[in-house]
Amino acid sequence: MTKVLIVDDERDMRNLIEMMLKNSRFETLTASNGSEAYTLLQHHKVDLILLDVMMPHENGFEVCARIRQMSKVPIIFLTARDANDDKVKGLTLGADDYIVKPFTIDELVARINAVLRRSGTPLEMQQKYIAIDPIKIDEASRKVYVEEKVVPLTLKEFELLYLFMQNPGTAYSREQLLERIWDLDYAGGTRTVDTHIKTLRLKLGKQASEYIQTVWGVGYRFEPKR
Repeated sequence: MTKVLIVDDERDMRNLIEMMLKNSRFETLTASNGSEAYTLLQHHKVDLILLDVMMPHENGFEVCARIRQMSKVPIIFLTARDANDDKVKGLTLGADDYIVKPFTIDELVARINAVLRRSGTPLEMQQKYIAIDPIKIDEASRKVYVEEKVVPLTLKEFELLYLFMQNPGTAYSREQLLERIWDLDYAGGTRTVDTHIKTLRLKLGKQASEYIQTVWGVGYRFEPKR
């Protein structure tokens, strides 16, 4: 799945773009400034960056220039300014495209796909399977197998397992899981996460369920066995 890093100092804008992209089957990471973005780039394989221009401390142009020193990942600037000089400056610094706010989800997705095509990045970023023995996910069909037997999961159970297996060893708080898997305005409490984890473990069976570990005082993580 294509992984997009959203860099914007406005939380509401980050959340809106993240929701739009998730609804269009993109995986997302978010950062509120350049420093957070550099750290995420060091620890995650990112396929494209959406970068706000007007940010305090380091603006988008400065962040772009620094990212270009460490990575060739495609970058699309997002800005409220429609000045031609800004567009030229951004593209000169190594950005791949420039989108003026406000924009529609259709325009955003089209621009992302166009940049990925130009950069030679496959639009179908999904590998055929994610497999961590004995669990295997067929991404195209969204089927889950345990020891080659299909395990029927609900949508949220599948998304929880998919997130865990894409990021093994990463601990997620219940609040983070609510934000990533459920709608941003979801009114339920964190108990719904515990309930879904419980049923997911039951469906996976004793051996496979041991991979989903409780991190006391934090939440949960998927921990492959050594």
